[in-house]
Amino acid sequence: VDSTVETLDGDRVRLSVAVDADEFEVAVDAAFRRIGQGLRLPGFRPGKAPRRVLEARIGLEAGRQEALEHALPDYYGRALVHHEVDAIGRPEIRITGGADSGSVTFDAVIPVRPRLSISGHRNLRLEIMSPEVSNEEVEAQVDALRSQLATLEAVERPVAQGDLVTIDVEGVCGGEPVPGLTATEYLYEVGSGTVTPDLDDYLNGASVGDDLEFEADHRDGEGRVSFSVSVKAVQTRLLPELDDELAAEVSQFSTAEALVSDLRDRIGHAKRHQVGMLARDAAARAVADLVTIEVPPDLVESEIDERIRDLDARLRSQGLDLERYLEATDREPDEIREEFREAAEVAARVDLGLRAVAYVEYLDENDGRLDSYLDAMAVQTGLDVEEVRARLADSGRMLEVRADVSKRAALEWLLDSADIVDEAGNPVDRELLEPPEPVIPEEVVAVDETDGVDPDNNGGTGVDREDGEPAGDEEEDA
Repeated sequence: VDSTVETLDGDRVRLSVAVDADEFEVAVDAAFRRIGQGLRLPGFRPGKAPRRVLEARIGLEAGRQEALEHALPDYYGRALVHHEVDAIGRPEIRITGGADSGSVTFDAVIPVRPRLSISGHRNLRLEIMSPEVSNEEVEAQVDALRSQLATLEAVERPVAQGDLVTIDVEGVCGGEPVPGLTATEYLYEVGSGTVTPDLDDYLNGASVGDDLEFEADHRDGEGRVSFSVSVKAVQTRLLPELDDELAAEVSQFSTAEALVSDLRDRIGHAKRHQVGMLARDAAARAVADLVTIEVPPDLVESEIDERIRDLDARLRSQGLDLERYLEATDREPDEIREEFREAAEVAARVDLGLRAVAYVEYLDENDGRLDSYLDAMAVQTGLDVEEVRARLADSGRMLEVRADVSKRAALEWLLDSADIVDEAGNPVDRELLEPPEPVIPEEVVAVDETDGVDPDNNGGTGVDREDGEPAGDEEEDA
């Protein structure tokens, strides 16, 4: 297979691919074998009729057409890998020669990831949560422990946030009681919003004996619900004082002082552990805001596809799959895609922004970073580093790995050059910003050597045939 690449306007490239007659003849032979499996011819068992008999029956053109549909994705994928084309969508393929005989030639026009310029990234100010522990945070943890031993006391006053009220509640929709929204002597915590958030608004300030009538949206989005609520009793929680006795009862510490000290240490450890992640998230959001171009729709759709694959993988780990999940939740695939769209667009902007920073700061030209990454990958997989390199190159994933390494370097560059402060404007200790250990995606090295380019990443084929027939559904064989 010979191929050339040409850059076009609008973030597209054209691959021109030529397959010599002998190589394509191998694909034609395989095509006739597949066709023969589905034909019943007198005197031959299924799949055993020789090619000459099949040609006489259905014609050479049918075999070549089947070969084109089946083999074209592989030819396209090999050219894509050879030229390291950063495709972000499906190609438009047009056969330019050889549909009937001889060598086969075709053009593939492919949308590619845009390379953009960026400015403003050298003077970022990133604000993150302070790693210091506040007294309020410690008190909140203490109150959570105190609430384990809380008692309830009836009060004769209007309802306030956090009170526990005993109510009779009835929710009616379309003249019928709504299951789960009708109960008597129901103990409800004001502010929890578990029945409907509107209930909290009506209960606040109400008194025992009050009857409340209001309407609210159905929690399942099925219209409006008419609520009738009677307030029967109001209680408040009484929290015990923090003393040595309580500390011993709710923890392994014998004194309140030791318990509070331990809580402060635990909160501080957790917050310090989050600093690096929070700073990197802030840097990613900041660089996304610097991307001023309209994100290519193909790139957003690719990000959505990736999220759906991740969701399906998580569901399968729980014994489900995406199809059964959609049935159980009564949702359509398009609804899931729309839920992911906003986050996918942000992720696409982060991707473009980090690539731009890597380019303008020459971070994508450092082979040492790539070598270190491949060394780590080799250690994790138990393979020789040259074997790792060869597998990635053969599968077309080396481009993806190079990009990941460059984007990681760009993110660390942004952190090094940014002014990172807490909510009060105090500088954050940079020793807390150590980069995380690299995580090598298992799928990057779990490469079947018989596979070519991942069709999910690079699209299938939409072939414009000379006879005007639409593309087949064979792209999964790429």
